[in-house]
Amino acid sequence: MHSAQRRRFIAGLGASVAAPWLPCLARAGAWPDHAVSFIVPFPPGGPVDTTARFVTRPLGRLWSQPTIVDNRAGAGGIVGAQSAAKQEPDGYHYFFASIHHAVLPSLRPNLRYDIQKDFEPVGMAAVFPIVLVVNPKLPVHSVSELIAYDKAHPGELSFASSGTGGGTHLAGELFNSMTGTKLKHIPYRGSAPAMQDVLAGQVQVMFADGPSAMGHLKNGGIRALGVGNLKRSALFPEVPTIAEAGVAGYEAYSWSGLLAPRGTPGDVIKRVNADLVTALNDAETAKGMLAAGAEPMPGTPEEFRSFLASELRKWHEVITKAGITVEG
Repeated sequence: MHSAQRRRFIAGLGASVAAPWLPCLARAGAWPDHAVSFIVPFPPGGPVDTTARFVTRPLGRLWSQPTIVDNRAGAGGIVGAQSAAKQEPDGYHYFFASIHHAVLPSLRPNLRYDIQKDFEPVGMAAVFPIVLVVNPKLPVHSVSELIAYDKAHPGELSFASSGTGGGTHLAGELFNSMTGTKLKHIPYRGSAPAMQDVLAGQVQVMFADGPSAMGHLKNGGIRALGVGNLKRSALFPEVPTIAEAGVAGYEAYSWSGLLAPRGTPGDVIKRVNADLVTALNDAETAKGMLAAGAEPMPGTPEEFRSFLASELRKWHEVITKAGITVEG
């Protein structure tokens, strides 16, 4: 999917949720008649897990059935994905995928599942902004100034990430590729230690996930230069997009979407999508998600299928060009 197509896709998501038949369809028929399970491939408390819990609560109310969030963490999302791919395609098992699952095929070619062939898309759930931030002592106040500074001081600037091959790492590599900068990547084991070194000035730059950045931006511990979203984030409305700030076509953000095991009945997927859209449009749910750093992003199964395919292609190109590898 080209950049223009991706922009049309994101812009069209809001329009796609307005179909009046969706809530009615979601309440028709006998399904579900018992608990529905949702595998989250990360530990409790992270952005994907938080999104799953915000979404599954209203789904449980709509269905008058328990919704179970099943955390199966390990290997950067691989353990949960492998488990989800083996579940019965009976309409009672689902999987919250993330940007990791669009990246992993290019980093680990011997995966025991195929994120496209082994799953049916249900719908996008949320976008998590990635924010380009700097330590306030760095004398740059815009994206263009950062690019100019790096080129005037070759080898001086580094950027922190939450780990090699993650969304915040790839956001930085994409930035280097598109701007000609040579920011050196410094990987950490998680966003918290990476942010601490940026706050301390040990590393000057970070492509930070929204929740990690929010508090420190408010107290002045870091300065935001741009967000990777296609349009300004509702979480950081005063911060321009990186594309708006001069890097035309740049987009990088984390996300989560719902998948079902391949073979799940199509009519059930339509119904789950309908209620997923209803849940994401609920004012209380949206308010809670935004407070947690997640922007609700409802859409159709077809839109999510196209988006996932475009993400796989995009990050494969970035990983190949940057020569990124992981151990194990």
